[in-house]
Amino acid sequence: MQYKHVLVTGGAGFIGSFLVDSLIKKGYKVRILDNLEKQVHQNKIPSYLNQKAEFIKGDVRDYEVFEKALSNVDVVFHLAARVGVAQSNYEIKDYTDTNIGGMANLFDIIVNKKKNIKKVVMTASMTSYGEGNYRCMSCGVVKPDLRREDQMKKGRWELECPNCESLITPVATKEEASVNNNSIYALTKNVQEELLLFLGKLYKIPVVSLRCFNVYGPRQSLANPYTGVTAIFIARLKNNKSPVIYEDGMQTRDFISVHDVVDGLIKVMEGRKADYQIMNMGSGTPISITDIAKTLALLLKKNIKPILTYKFRKNDIRNCFADISKAEKILGWKPKITLKDGMKELITWSEQEESNDLFEKAEKELRAKKLL
Repeated sequence: MQYKHVLVTGGAGFIGSFLVDSLIKKGYKVRILDNLEKQVHQNKIPSYLNQKAEFIKGDVRDYEVFEKALSNVDVVFHLAARVGVAQSNYEIKDYTDTNIGGMANLFDIIVNKKKNIKKVVMTASMTSYGEGNYRCMSCGVVKPDLRREDQMKKGRWELECPNCESLITPVATKEEASVNNNSIYALTKNVQEELLLFLGKLYKIPVVSLRCFNVYGPRQSLANPYTGVTAIFIARLKNNKSPVIYEDGMQTRDFISVHDVVDGLIKVMEGRKADYQIMNMGSGTPISITDIAKTLALLLKKNIKPILTYKFRKNDIRNCFADISKAEKILGWKPKITLKDGMKELITWSEQEESNDLFEKAEKELRAKKLL
């Protein structure tokens, strides 16, 4: 075993807790640093948290606590972050301080407190791409800007070629695609990634960034209205309410099981081929938001159809799905969990979970901020 002691920031969270389980199963000594964010955990240690891990309740914004958590650690998985696209556009300071400030603290401590960290791995976000790649029949592969508000008000949801204005078709997005941050969340995750790669190369500390697409699975908070769309829809359906979908419901995303993401995280830690690189973590297959809502209703045995609002949120993207050939080639990684099996697992887990539907509260906040 190349490493022994691992720190997982955000290790009580959705992805982090599964990562902790896998690391402990493989024989690593694991420490968790997590602030038990109220919006996610209600300030409580979750029942699923692995008892074999050392737990430190603390915030990555707290320099002294972070320094303590880094003592005698070989590898850091930096997963702690404020997560939520729409909410980030008005809780600006909190998202910026946590996401950018947390990464700044991490490397400031490593560099100035002489912490002998051998590798740092982070989870970045596909939101930094903005719109994904598209193909134009005349111009080839293009990367359009975000849709204009006047276009959205007319109900023209599809993208046009930035060169010839023809309608274009979404194709898989490679890591080399330009970034076009569509929210404070996307921007802060992008800056996090830039800090990681710059400082890792500068100080010759191997670093890897995995750009995660729409991660779903058990342990995703059903009480957080700013979390992933699958959890939001389940909370609505369990309360016998229709999932609410913006635009015409045909916008697509790329859904990846949390177990496949954890497999990728472990592979980049234990190997060297991915060092100093960015890699997509997705399924490589787009699916419409309407199809997700219908699938969840079917699995929950709820005869409830989604509501299509034909309204829009500012800066929402239309399509983005991953080209995963780089991870397949370099890591020998590919997703193993089918969407059907993954959704079944999610539904089975959700049956025992309390689900407070706070969607309408979140939507009211967006309206008040003129983001909807």
